[in-house]
Amino acid sequence: MTKVGEHITLDIIGTTQEYDPSVYENVIRKIAKAAEVTILEISKYKFEPQGFTILALLAESHISFHTFPEKGIISFDFFTCGKVSPSVALDIVKKEFKYKRIVTKAFDRDTKSLYHDIYSSPGLQKSYVVNEVLEDFKSKVGQHIEILDLEQFGKSLFIDNEIQVATNDEVLYSSTFVNAALKLNKDMGTAAIIGGGDGGVARECMSKGFDFIDWYELDPEVVEVCNKHLGSIGNKSTEKNSVKCIWGDAFESIKSVEDDKYDKIFVDLNDDLFCIDLASKNMDSLIRILKPNGVITAQVGSQDKKPEQVEKWLDVFNKNFGNTTLDRVYIPSFDCSWNFSSSINH
Repeated sequence: MTKVGEHITLDIIGTTQEYDPSVYENVIRKIAKAAEVTILEISKYKFEPQGFTILALLAESHISFHTFPEKGIISFDFFTCGKVSPSVALDIVKKEFKYKRIVTKAFDRDTKSLYHDIYSSPGLQKSYVVNEVLEDFKSKVGQHIEILDLEQFGKSLFIDNEIQVATNDEVLYSSTFVNAALKLNKDMGTAAIIGGGDGGVARECMSKGFDFIDWYELDPEVVEVCNKHLGSIGNKSTEKNSVKCIWGDAFESIKSVEDDKYDKIFVDLNDDLFCIDLASKNMDSLIRILKPNGVITAQVGSQDKKPEQVEKWLDVFNKNFGNTTLDRVYIPSFDCSWNFSSSINH
């Protein structure tokens, strides 16, 4: 990580008067003195009928004010590569202006980035700390694929802005997934994996000793990029004689599969409503290719974050099989527990 400076923004809320332009210039000079930065030039402009903007060009970067009298807000911005933190501006601003509250945002300017977690709980906003972006592209299938090197969790796969797997804790997900099925039935003849492009579930099935694995994956570019950057997860699953990759729409592909073929079916699709509906519509096909007393297991999302979604999955399994169990494991990179639903084909 390379740091180049520090940045602070202050949004001064609830101001009731429009200050004279000279006030802003005086405040800037006080802040510059406290922060030990050098003012090279000051540019300012008074808007009609109201509003004012001022920018101080520094040897170390800049200081600015921009006012919104109609909203009762004054916005302040200070970036410096100097030795003194720009946070010294806060006490000066508090003394010079009348306000209700100040919204403060302070951060380093460096080579790290923050990636918002779209699964943050309502009212919270969490972010992943990104050391490096290794891949960022849209696949031919239409998925936005990213490989990010996360500070806490290592190299990780994101699809459509949502984390799918992180190298540092992936084994928790895949091992719980496969073991959830094996707890109900120990047979390890044949398995079908629907989705799971990172290869973790395929690796776990191989490690358990399954004879043959059919891996149905929509997007070969996901598998390719994971093999390239997250190779330890899949462990070259696609190169194993016991693994057959079938590319394209899994539910179209299984229409040609013979009855009662698989001891286990692992459904590793996205945990959204679309995929729940997709699995539900194709459940007859899944039942047809699953052996009597075979087990189907699906990752169904998080009861912590989306309890209604998990319930929908359970309803689908109970409706079609008359039984279901729910396994749960905490995944640090997901920042929540994750659930896997399993049913026996009686």
